[in-house]
Amino acid sequence: MARAVRFYETGGPEVLRWEEVEVGAPGPGEVRIRHHAVGLNFADTYFRSGLYPAALPAGMGVEAAGVIEAVGPGVDGFRIGDRVTYTGSPLGAYSTERVMPAAHLIALPDEIGFDTAAAMTMRGLTTAYLLRRIHPLRAGDTVLLHAAAGGVGLIFLQWAKLLGLNVIGTVSTPEKAEIAAAHGCDHTVIYTREDVAARVRELTGGAGVPVVYDSIGKTTFDTSLDALARRGLLVCFGTASGPVPPIEPMRLAVKGSLFVTRPALADYIADPAERAELAGELFDHVAAGRIRIEINQRYELPDAVRAHRDLESGRSVGSSVFTL
Repeated sequence: MARAVRFYETGGPEVLRWEEVEVGAPGPGEVRIRHHAVGLNFADTYFRSGLYPAALPAGMGVEAAGVIEAVGPGVDGFRIGDRVTYTGSPLGAYSTERVMPAAHLIALPDEIGFDTAAAMTMRGLTTAYLLRRIHPLRAGDTVLLHAAAGGVGLIFLQWAKLLGLNVIGTVSTPEKAEIAAAHGCDHTVIYTREDVAARVRELTGGAGVPVVYDSIGKTTFDTSLDALARRGLLVCFGTASGPVPPIEPMRLAVKGSLFVTRPALADYIADPAERAELAGELFDHVAAGRIRIEINQRYELPDAVRAHRDLESGRSVGSSVFTL
């Protein structure tokens, strides 16, 4: 019998339940997948807490890797036995097996293991669109990245080096600063001890940076604006500390004609051709060893409550996965 993590009300990690589920056969355009590894992402906590809407009761999780066990009518490009990975809706990745739309799947190269895929598909594709789609970066540019020792952060740092970028990264502890530096961070700023915006100004000769990548949200918003150069861009791609406050447009003008964007991964992988291009570049880097995916936390699916608590406490470093 298949099993899955589900929740019937929003709230803290304790609302998650590990229970038996009926999977059934895939319908038109669908496949049934047996998971080998499942990704743990901060976005999962947003659905659980109610920050992101979900029709209850609901499954949990948006990222996993596994093998196709059954194919429904009208599916092209996939067959039984194919190795695949995915990220995105519908919810339900925290499961031993599931039925889902084939259109959301990405073929997984043999050179990349299931654990690695589950640890990097969302984070890697997020990094891909941040660096390859949001802003026309040039070799030699300096950018600010918050949460540099996080799952996206460690991939971002390595990819940024391949592009010739200089990265100022914020972290919470000296230990995380060492980890970020080991992955290519040029300057680490311990935000619990230092004034981030002042340090950025110091490192850039007073100019600020052209782009800030901010996955923290509420608590870093003001700092991010203050670190930007004239006509700089703030990329708010996460809300780990809560949603950013309402923005007064005149404030952006006063601070230097700044720009703010709130992108979502779904809008950068909705087009199959663009998704294939971003995934192909990511997979090539990983398969060649140019980008290392380090899994620093492993859990079993019945331990989802503990995993969420660890994630929200800030104890996690790099990527986390559930193994089956």
